[in-house]
Formats: sequence, structure tokens, C-alpha cells
Amino acid sequence: MLARTLKMTVVALALGATVPTFAETLAIDGQVAVKPAGIETPQRGSSMSAVEQKFGAPANKSGPVGNPPITKWFYPNFVVVFENDKVLHAVVVSS
Repeated sequence: MLARTLKMTVVALALGATVPTFAETLAIDGQVAVKPAGIETPQRGSSMSAVEQKFGAPANKSGPVGNPPITKWFYPNFVVVFENDKVLHAVVVSS
């Protein structure tokens, strides 16, 4: 039993070593996106006004949909998803 536990620990450590520590992997709507470390995005929980103050006006906005209202703001390098007026997610757009 100890040998099996040790073997599984080694396998888990080996798999963990292959995951890059410099990027964040996100799965949204069935698509996987990797957030490069060099692109700054809004922090989760930030208000719409704080995002606009820090990053400027978005290139485009989608209107609120659903309940609670979900709104998307589109910037050149990322998309911000809001629930009500707070950041829910920020996703880097890959080119």
C-alpha cells in the first residue's frame, strides 16, 4: 500500500511540474484561453467605473442580459464580463 501511495505521489508531482506557472488557463464557452502574464486585466470585483477609469472606455459594449444582468466590455486585448456593475471575469483575447 505504501508503494502505491508513493508511486501516485510521484506521478502527481510529475504532472504538476508540466503545468506552466506563468499563465492562467481558462475554459469559457467550451474554448480554452491562456492568459499571458504580460497583459494586465481588471481584478475580479472591481466596479465598472474603476475599470473605465483605469483602462479607459471600451471599444464596444454588449447590453445587460439576464437576471442578474451580465454585461461585456470589449477592449483590444481582453474582454471584461460584469455581473451587475462588478467584474466577474476578464479574459485575454488571443490573436
